[in-house]
Amino acid sequence: MTTVMMDANRPGLDPMVMECAKDGIIEAVVPFGGSAVPIQNPNRHILGGKGLGLQEMGSIGIAVPPGFTLTTPLCQIYQQTNDLPPEMWEEVKKAIARLENDMGKIFGDATNPLLLSCRSGAAKSMPGMMDTVLNIGLNDETVKGLALATGNPRFAYDSFRRLLDMFGDVVLGIPHEDFEEKHAALKKKYGAQTDLELNADHLMELCQAYYKVYEDKGLKFPQDPFEQIQKCVRAVFGSWNSSRAIKYRKLNNITSLLGTATNVQTMVFGNLGESSGTGVAFSRDPGTGEAKLKGEYLINAQGEDVVAGIRTPEPISTMERNLPEAYKEFIKNVNALERHFKDMQDVEFTVQEGKLWMLQCRSGKRTGHAAIKIAVDLVKEGICSREEALLNVEPDHVKQVLHPTFPQKVLDSPQYKNNIIAIGLQGGPGAAVGKLCFHTEEAEERSSEDLILVRENTSPEDVGGMWASKGILTSRGGVTSHAAVVARSWGKPCVCGCSDIEIDAQNNIMTIKSTGEVFKANDVISINGSTGEVIRCAIPTESPTVDGDFGMLLSWADEIDDSCKVMTNADSGPDSAKAVELGAKGIGLTRTEHMFFDHARLPHVRAWILHGVGIEKLREFQRSDFRDIFKAMGDNPVTVRLLDPPLHEFTPPLSSVSESMAKELGYDDVHQLKIDIEKMHEENPMLGLRGCRLGICRPELTTMQVEAIMNAAADIIDVDPSANPFPRIMIPLVGNVREFEHQALLVKSTAEKVKKERKKDLRYQIGTMIEVPSAALQSEKIAATTDPETGDFLCKFFSFGTNDLTQMTLGISRDDAGEFIPKYNELGIFKKDPFKTIDADGVGWLLRLSAAKGRSVNPSLSLSVCGEHGGDAASIEFFDDVGLDYVSCSPFRVPVARLASAQAALKRKASGRTELKEHRVANFKGTI
Repeated sequence: MTTVMMDANRPGLDPMVMECAKDGIIEAVVPFGGSAVPIQNPNRHILGGKGLGLQEMGSIGIAVPPGFTLTTPLCQIYQQTNDLPPEMWEEVKKAIARLENDMGKIFGDATNPLLLSCRSGAAKSMPGMMDTVLNIGLNDETVKGLALATGNPRFAYDSFRRLLDMFGDVVLGIPHEDFEEKHAALKKKYGAQTDLELNADHLMELCQAYYKVYEDKGLKFPQDPFEQIQKCVRAVFGSWNSSRAIKYRKLNNITSLLGTATNVQTMVFGNLGESSGTGVAFSRDPGTGEAKLKGEYLINAQGEDVVAGIRTPEPISTMERNLPEAYKEFIKNVNALERHFKDMQDVEFTVQEGKLWMLQCRSGKRTGHAAIKIAVDLVKEGICSREEALLNVEPDHVKQVLHPTFPQKVLDSPQYKNNIIAIGLQGGPGAAVGKLCFHTEEAEERSSEDLILVRENTSPEDVGGMWASKGILTSRGGVTSHAAVVARSWGKPCVCGCSDIEIDAQNNIMTIKSTGEVFKANDVISINGSTGEVIRCAIPTESPTVDGDFGMLLSWADEIDDSCKVMTNADSGPDSAKAVELGAKGIGLTRTEHMFFDHARLPHVRAWILHGVGIEKLREFQRSDFRDIFKAMGDNPVTVRLLDPPLHEFTPPLSSVSESMAKELGYDDVHQLKIDIEKMHEENPMLGLRGCRLGICRPELTTMQVEAIMNAAADIIDVDPSANPFPRIMIPLVGNVREFEHQALLVKSTAEKVKKERKKDLRYQIGTMIEVPSAALQSEKIAATTDPETGDFLCKFFSFGTNDLTQMTLGISRDDAGEFIPKYNELGIFKKDPFKTIDADGVGWLLRLSAAKGRSVNPSLSLSVCGEHGGDAASIEFFDDVGLDYVSCSPFRVPVARLASAQAALKRKASGRTELKEHRVANFKGTI
């Protein structure tokens, strides 16, 4: 069978399908394994990650059970019509016929049946979120044939009971717990502790008990194998929009996917006895990044036994002893895959009576620490280049590395060692301290609190509570269980498989088995996901530093010379110093208003606002703060925004006004103070007297701030003549060229006056924040403004204030949008929250237009972003495409932005766009 194609313009398909098509034709049914010829350049968006991996494994000669992929466009058709087109079901029959020919078995045959699995596989990994059904094709007759063909009745009925359970759960919506109750009752009846103690007769009895579950629900299990496969395919495609899958995509910000593919694959069996088994492994430790195989397997089991944590698996290292030939081939395959994909691999495999089959490969979920170590090690080992390594690390990995850990001195202390109450497996990295919470729904409701979610084992339905919690603790499951895989992907501390604890969720109690010590809901504990230790009390944590492999990776990011550079938003000396430590190349935004909110300063601020006295005191405060910032930043640029918020933010609420306050502010009459405060009231203060309007209406404010900035720079040079501070003075909320010109000339005259008074050739620049749509539309006029004395451009830089630009362009208050943006995201009106990721079509278009207009008249104009979007990876990719010179973000987002900026440049260059290089490098050098 060859690949089945269909029209990419077919009704119901996303336009993105056409982008993946060749000559308007797109893959629909794609064979893999066995007699199939691997396709060239497989498309992840069409085949999904699992389908792509199966094609790639086949291309390098690794044995995979033959099957076929029903591609993601078919998922879109299913979502529209609740079925596949009739012609596609005919193609499925043809695809199954190829499998029958390859395997020498017949689907539905009563003597030698071919069995199939049906698995999901989206372009981005979503562990456990969508559905899988195994052993499809078994019925009352074929199970007897399977028993005869294998000579193993126990295996046949073990496989059948699994199908009855999975089909009932996935396809018909019968709760898995209904089957589990029957299973538990049967084990109790025959005194069996584990599944392996049930013989063939017991399992036949269990199958009949499962049939009774169907009967009690008024449902029937279909005996027709093709009806089974049809219903399973529909269920897998349907699971794309299950509540847990939708929630997982939302939590992980997964968008722009075409749906899930469905992979139908020949079953191979790990439950055929002691020479068979199944497992999951990582080519490197996903928790630490160590170059050591990490995984688990089970003898005489099927895959869900491992990933669901139903049985406690064996470490993969013991497979060498039990299945030596299969293990040898497995190691060879894993090494080949790592070199082929140039990344750490997560693989699933089955050994059937000594023969190894590889079922899946993908880039493995890993912790932030592991991701960085793996990337650096792969470069050192010559497996990939620095550029490839940078693309293998996700911005979220960097966020994780900046999460708290337990300091080594604390780990060595009696406080820590003497309070370890249990030890489990190392599921997810780092340290978490919080209150015990036993229920997912409660954790979601209490997401603002520090909670540790405690469960026997987690399932996909628990993702909301896992996301809301600081850490996760389970009593069952291994390091490849659902809890561990999801925790690692999010960088959440997790201890799993902690058999030392017993959990009674009904009564909200956790008991330590060895001592009988009882912990209740809201008791505070600590967990160490890096060691598996559970501690009975709160342990102090610390944040890591940027050094070692982390520092090396970020230095590689900085070497991508035509990337956006990264500055920081910082308002104090300590913040500035931290930003430099984290790699900031300067300050892109200092908010001067933050210097006024100190309790000791507010009376002076209020006195000036209300009756114009005491501005010299404010000058002293600001001058001192700017000295600290310049000292911390050295020669790097410091972009200072003149006072921006409305003045009423600094005035006291009327209810707090007292005689003592009036006296402190220079009033003899409390009543008069209240009158003056009431005069400050504005109906819509965010669009009122603020920004440059303050400096125009009260020019002494602009003069005071510029004097403070320039004198602080001169003070630094007085202390160290070799110092070269570089203030850049930014005029906020400009709406037209006259506003900018008025303030820019006042800034310049004041700055030159200080230079003359202090007898120092202080360098400085003047620019503006583009945050009002009218300014964006008039950018060429603002950028072209010249100094009447020298003829030089007055405006040296635009910094896009995307917070206000988003508010004013979309007409949405970011303070109130939380009430409806989640609903907009759910309905697809917004793909992402526009205050977190730039609205490329609206706000982004305006930004792109403004940048082009500004540079059309002032080619050396420096362009940047200083809003919250400056630390968002998706937004940075957009800014790179526009050609901005740098982004600015909060100090702890600087490492994320450094990586995201390098990745954006690498992706752009891979597409052939290199024209930004010379311009961007020259402009940034001009800035600093």
